[in-house]
This record gives sequence, C-alpha cells and structure tokens, in this order.
Amino acid sequence: MSLKIRLTRGGAKKRPYYRIVVADSRSPRDGRFIEKVGTYDPMKPKDDATRVTLEVEKIQAWLAKGAQPTDRVLRFLDAAGLLKRSPRNNPQKAVPGKKATERAEAKAAAASAGEGEAA
Repeated sequence: MSLKIRLTRGGAKKRPYYRIVVADSRSPRDGRFIEKVGTYDPMKPKDDATRVTLEVEKIQAWLAKGAQPTDRVLRFLDAAGLLKRSPRNNPQKAVPGKKATERAEAKAAAASAGEGEAA
C-alpha cells in the first residue's frame, strides 16, 4: 500500500478549504483517508500564521513509515523545515509551439517582403 500525504478539498463553491491528510494513493481525492495531519486555507493572506497548520510529529511519523508528500504538500513541509524541496526547471516551457513558430515566421516573411517593395 503506497501512502500519500495530500490535500482533500472542502468548503463551499469558490471558497476552498483543504485538509492535509495521509491516504492510500488509490483512494479518491476527497474520499477515504487514514489520518488528518493539517489544514490549508488559501483564502487567508499569505503572511497569516494560520493559513497552513501542520501536526509536525504526526507528519514525521508518517514520513518515517514511507508516506510520500505531493508537490503542494512538499512546498508546505519545505516552508516548515521538515523536508527539502528541490526547485524544478523546465526550459522547454517558454518555447513557443509549432503553430506559433509558423505564424511568427510567416509574419516575418511578410514584413521583409513588404520592406523590399517599399524601397
């Protein structure tokens, strides 16, 4: 059984509230979980101390048992000093796609052809 430390969504429509839980990775996002180990309220300001609450002892115990945090929870644990999160780097993310490249080349060709006629 692979365990995940992840978020489950609660709260009303457009007013999210998340619980940080330990769950089997095969169970649904808002479904069955093993233990609640914290909360996350994204509606509170970023500098509010109660935006993220963690039960550190429980989390450390589950990490020792092999539970893997999701990326968002890993960010919270990194901020709390429990785990180290390595930054991700995707240099291909900013590269335009195939269609956008074709449009840019066509626009550049049209501009250069327009300059040749004007001169």
